[in-house]
Amino acid sequence: MNEPTFLPYPDRPPNGVQRRNRRSRPVRVADAIKDWVVERNMKKGDRLPSETAMMAQFSMSKGTIREAMRILEAQGLIETRTGPGGGSFVGEVTADRAKALLANYFYFKDLSVADIYQLRRVLEPELAASLAGRLTGDQLAELEEVVARYPEPARSAEEERDQHVASLAFHRKLANFSSNALLAFVVSFMGRILTDLTVYRRLYDPPNRELYDKGLAYQTDLIAALRNGDAEDARAIMRAHMETAEDLMQAQEAQVLRRFIEE
Repeated sequence: MNEPTFLPYPDRPPNGVQRRNRRSRPVRVADAIKDWVVERNMKKGDRLPSETAMMAQFSMSKGTIREAMRILEAQGLIETRTGPGGGSFVGEVTADRAKALLANYFYFKDLSVADIYQLRRVLEPELAASLAGRLTGDQLAELEEVVARYPEPARSAEEERDQHVASLAFHRKLANFSSNALLAFVVSFMGRILTDLTVYRRLYDPPNRELYDKGLAYQTDLIAALRNGDAEDARAIMRAHMETAEDLMQAQEAQVLRRFIEE
């Protein structure tokens, strides 16, 4: 089998990408490999050229090539296999891996509840409307199963935390039912970072009965609208849910901040 070959690697970058050329050699080589893969529309499992071929193509040392490959492997873009038939192959970045990398980025951005709900108020009502009348009986049952995890108000901060996590899992599951991969990813990611924010800042303490009652009612009503295929009703319910949840979560955030200052 003929080994894949690279396109020529330019000595000078095109106009407008000088900044990229100031990056380290392994990073530049990693970017060139990604460009090569995309240009050829390669798929998961396709074999990449050997280390020797890469060294010749880029006129780089073995150490630089290996570092570039380690960068790509850490990103989930390539897989390395040993033994007979081994080598480097095109990988596939999973949604969970992508969310974990993004979460690391936003960890240093000091996001607030308002930041997250600014997007949730726009996207989640449209997500709900797009799914009305399109979910199977099994999918509706999955949503009902999530709601059934918290039939009673929390009696402790720990129970409140678990209910917050389960409630946000409802929204992530709803996102995963969408045929729009980008919308599903963004909504699911927002649910993840809101979960992390809730746990990290202890926004579940003390338990909030109003948040429980209204959240449960909205989710129950939403499932009914989705089952009935009423897109406008589903959109309105989710919009009201987001607005109410934002108000209550911001009040919770303010209470936690006051407690922190007093301590």
